[in-house]
Amino acid sequence: MIIVTGAAGFIGSCLVSRLNADGFNDVVAVDNFSVEKKMPNLKGKRLREFVDRNEFFEWLDKNHEQVEFIFHLGARTDTAEQDKAVFDLLNLNYSKQMWQACVRYNLPLVYASSAATYGSGTLGYSDDEALLPLLRPLNPYGDSKNDFDNWAIQQEEKPFFWAGLKFFNVYGPNEYHKGRMASVIFHTFQQVQRTGSMELFRSHNPKFADGEQMRDFIYVRDLTDVCVFLMHHRRNSGIYNLGTGEARTFLDLALNTFAALDKTADIKFKDTPEDIRDTYQYFTQADMSKLRSIGYARPFTRLEDGISEYVRDFLVPNAYL
Repeated sequence: MIIVTGAAGFIGSCLVSRLNADGFNDVVAVDNFSVEKKMPNLKGKRLREFVDRNEFFEWLDKNHEQVEFIFHLGARTDTAEQDKAVFDLLNLNYSKQMWQACVRYNLPLVYASSAATYGSGTLGYSDDEALLPLLRPLNPYGDSKNDFDNWAIQQEEKPFFWAGLKFFNVYGPNEYHKGRMASVIFHTFQQVQRTGSMELFRSHNPKFADGEQMRDFIYVRDLTDVCVFLMHHRRNSGIYNLGTGEARTFLDLALNTFAALDKTADIKFKDTPEDIRDTYQYFTQADMSKLRSIGYARPFTRLEDGISEYVRDFLVPNAYL
């Protein structure tokens, strides 16, 4: 039995799909299933059981002997949310409970951290755990992820195998419900379908031209590949970056989305919203040497190929993975 928290969300549902494709059908989905707009993500998936996130630890106490692996992907991921109490509850304290349960029942754990922990990137993007206490995220979401990473490495009692994955900018199918937090590719597709053009955020940093802000964008299929690799690997516990190792511009994203739609690019710029302007990351690029060093050898999907598949196979037909 494999547990996936956040199973109805973007990444969680794609991981369930990948597990099903590999023949793992004894999957328990954990989430807040009252959010109706997420539920199409799980349609057609082969699942053993649905467990509400608030009832999960009680459920685990009764069923832990059947559990083989836990993927803890559930979290509050709104980078514009400023209520620290929300993140303390859902990201920090819930994750501590998960860790302690895995220690108690001797269960392996992979959990989602975030590249938001790197803040403005002044210390670079190395997943060297010695740097964790020095990182200064730019928002409460990043703080909550960094706080848990720091807490985890300080624990004397650890799961026999654990890995924290610092997700960089993930894109791909099953993000229809994410609203403002969906990828630029999703928003480009929606705007082009409505208006024929796309608005990107203007740069408010003199070091970057409009649209030349750069992020490390990773296709969700690559992310689930790494999760499955770690599930089988179960060695070399620690915190790992999960990007591609190559930063690309937001203009690259938009231009490739237009190309996937066979449309002429029409891109305009608008001011970055004031509530996120001061905490906006202008550049991220994962150092992927640590994951490679433990034997992960698969190449990551080229941005052009990932966008083409995402747009043509999922967004145009309004399909799910």
